[in-house]
Amino acid sequence: MKKFFSSFFNAPWYPIVISAYPVLALLSSNAGQVQSNTGIRPLLVSVAFGALLFFIVWLFFKQVHRAAFLTTLLLTLFFTYGHAYIAVDEKWPDADYAKWLAVVWVILFVLAVLWATRPKWTFVSAAANLNTVALALVIMAAAQIDFSNGMGKVHRVALEKAPIQEDLTLPENPPDVYFFLLDSYGRSDLLYTAYGFDNSAFESQLQERGFYIASCSQSNYVRTEISLGSSLNMAYLQGLDDAFVPESTARRVLWDSLKHNAVRYNFETLGYETVNFASGFAWLEITDVDHFMSPPPASSGMNEFEGLFLRTTLARYAQDLGWVDPDYLMGVSFRDRFTYTFESMDEISTMPQPTFAYMHLISPHPPFVFDPEGNPTYPPDFWNDQRMYPADMYQKGYVNQLQYLNKNMIEAVDTILANSDTPPIIIIQSDHGPWLQPKDKRMRNFTAILMPGHEDVLYPTITPVNIFRVVFNAYFGGKYDILEDVSYFSPVPKLYDFSEIKNPCANGN
Repeated sequence: MKKFFSSFFNAPWYPIVISAYPVLALLSSNAGQVQSNTGIRPLLVSVAFGALLFFIVWLFFKQVHRAAFLTTLLLTLFFTYGHAYIAVDEKWPDADYAKWLAVVWVILFVLAVLWATRPKWTFVSAAANLNTVALALVIMAAAQIDFSNGMGKVHRVALEKAPIQEDLTLPENPPDVYFFLLDSYGRSDLLYTAYGFDNSAFESQLQERGFYIASCSQSNYVRTEISLGSSLNMAYLQGLDDAFVPESTARRVLWDSLKHNAVRYNFETLGYETVNFASGFAWLEITDVDHFMSPPPASSGMNEFEGLFLRTTLARYAQDLGWVDPDYLMGVSFRDRFTYTFESMDEISTMPQPTFAYMHLISPHPPFVFDPEGNPTYPPDFWNDQRMYPADMYQKGYVNQLQYLNKNMIEAVDTILANSDTPPIIIIQSDHGPWLQPKDKRMRNFTAILMPGHEDVLYPTITPVNIFRVVFNAYFGGKYDILEDVSYFSPVPKLYDFSEIKNPCANGN
């Protein structure tokens, strides 16, 4: 056995192993942002590319150890170029750096060839050490990746202090419950003062269908994950877990609490079927529900992680040459998920069993991929060379996308109402207001709630933390206290460093 391991580690297989590392490292650094299975194809392509390059270099030199060492140097140059490009672009955005960076890489290429071809060096003795280093890098990167993709339903709540109630009761004719989370959708008064956009027609259409519009609603928190963590767990984060302290930036506990939240737990305890849709962000996707709905592979043929990986390598020039456009492909993926969600409303609303369906729509949040009529738009048309949104272009893309979202929401509501034997509960809520606004105005979220026969429990200043408390109390015998409605701002990156933001509406202003 010892002889086998010695022989195995002295063979130069490290170039093939090291070619897997860039994909695994990018997956691990984006843990929670993407599902691990999106990396399967780039991982296979990367390893195949490394093996092919190794074979070609070996054919040229006819010396396997020398070929392995040179291949590793060339792979390093190939896979690090995009990272260097991005770093330089962020530090000196106005500099003409592309040609100089290319010159540096050509020089490094020449030096790599000269180093690997020195006659006195055979690199035989380096094989065992380089194999060990390559294997260690891959194992460390892979260890940080969740390969389960949420498979296997687990009925649990992530936070011990989450206010679940085991004694809720199912009514004789339990209503289906639909929770539409419209990312960054601002309150109507904010849309008018900030963008000059009159959203009253949309509100009127909802009111005609029985919705209550919370005219003075505010979000409890200013960022998606903490706003949702509070909303779906029906409590303020400060009292939910010791992980949520001002000095922390960790998100593992928070993201787990989004997937295994108190609202979901209560509905599962009541016997509801649970439904969730793909959003493109792994930390938002509850893949272990009864029905996880995801569109077929993007019609573009490339997923967003693959586009990101492409930009971190020397192959990023494929975009400049017009061979592939990751930004276009990203737009296709976002449109596919948006369209699939609304096209699935008929299927979801005709499920025979009581259903809790949670739809998180990345709209009107960027990227901006629709015009007001639903025609595709090109995401880079709305940002500058540093991929930042100028205020005027953000406004244009935001209002465009919001108008198309409004049309789809009304159609979805009509489909649900037409297919429902028991009047359903429909919650249309945003996590916070639009970007590029003062911090107090970013708290102004949109809230519209359909609770047939229970409109009297709703009020203008209701915040997300209380919405499901009201629902469980009104329909399922809940005994939840209605909390004081408070809003908190926290800066980047200090997620949990909260400062209170007053609601002017609460004072009649």
